Amino acid sequence: MGVSIDRTDFSPHDYARFQDRLEADLAALARLLARRDFGRGPRSIGTELEVNLIDEDARPKACNEEIIARLSDPQVTVELNRFNLEFNAAPAPLAGRPFADMRAQLEQALARLGSAAREESARVAVVGILPTLRLHDLGHHAFSDRPRYHALSKALRRKRGEPFRVHIEGQDSLQLRTDDVSLEGANTSFQVHLRVAAADFVRHHNAAQLTAAPALAVAGNSPFFAEHRLWEETRVALFKQSVDVRTDAAFARGRSRVSFGRGWIQHAIDPFMGGALDHDVVLPVTRGEDPFSALARGEVPELDVLRLHHSTVWSWNRAVYDPADGGHLRVEHRSLPAGPTVVDMVANAAFTLGLTLRFADDIDLLTRVMPFELASRNFYAAAKRGLLAQLAWPDADGSVRTRGARELVFALLPETARGLTNAGV
Repeated sequence: MGVSIDRTDFSPHDYARFQDRLEADLAALARLLARRDFGRGPRSIGTELEVNLIDEDARPKACNEEIIARLSDPQVTVELNRFNLEFNAAPAPLAGRPFADMRAQLEQALARLGSAAREESARVAVVGILPTLRLHDLGHHAFSDRPRYHALSKALRRKRGEPFRVHIEGQDSLQLRTDDVSLEGANTSFQVHLRVAAADFVRHHNAAQLTAAPALAVAGNSPFFAEHRLWEETRVALFKQSVDVRTDAAFARGRSRVSFGRGWIQHAIDPFMGGALDHDVVLPVTRGEDPFSALARGEVPELDVLRLHHSTVWSWNRAVYDPADGGHLRVEHRSLPAGPTVVDMVANAAFTLGLTLRFADDIDLLTRVMPFELASRNFYAAAKRGLLAQLAWPDADGSVRTRGARELVFALLPETARGLTNAGV
């Protein structure tokens, strides 16, 4: 998202300048959102797929830089750890056959990745957490050789002031401490983007929050980490704790950088403002752009500082500002795991987006009935228990009833189809 990072140490002046620029970018975004024509255009979808690289014994293999060099493909980038890669699909119009396009892009990308991996005696594994991953595979030595990752880890560790701690209870109990954020790289996800008009953003963002739990319950595939049986979708707990800068003393006062959110949003700027208010700057890199000069010229500002800061706040449904194509907003669904097959991922994307599109129409009524705290509780219950979770859901009579996730998913399938077909899919 925006600015590249080429160093790992920063001065107090860097932080002060970045904070000033962050406030300016937020003010510029508020002006931009006030424009009636901002963000208009056909709805579209895009995806990001993170994958693992493994050897012949299905153990992680640190060769992402070698594969990047072989591919020379701008759609493929390295991820945090040296055994991870990410493929960024080209966006496609929502109307028509977007999921056929999604399937074709993913299959072609995995074929290219697989071919390049074989040249390095490696394979590609697509799953939320690699079951064969062990703790000694992680650590500072596992980082990809990019300044951004070293800078991020160093900044978060300094902010915390003590080792990161992970404690996850499942069939087994896992407790560990680490001095870096390499545990975050154990997680690989399938992120789905939905571009919507700025005027419709609030409805679609809140709908994504409401429907995240049943979508996650049906998609979970990561019950193992470091030889422990944990949550159905362990990524949710591991990601949150592996980068959590809050100590015990600050836990009650602070908000995790990985969270479900602060509540139902009322304005498109709310998630951007919340990220700036709730979380300190960790990567204070600025460029020379004056966003107000760009606005005065009738142009769309880059807002690099805001985008960089926002990229260090990992909401499970994240608001994205993109200056491309005249500027627009997207809802990024971040909770789906990678894998296990292309067909699974496309089906999960269709279910997730169909629910968001369908319930965006009724979201004002539904959010009056459904407290945000119940939606948040649903999300973590789905991550922990999958289709065995008990989820609260608003009924047609205006009440909220608890239902089994499996029963709820089947009841929602016709609604999903309705959301997609009404959007022209």
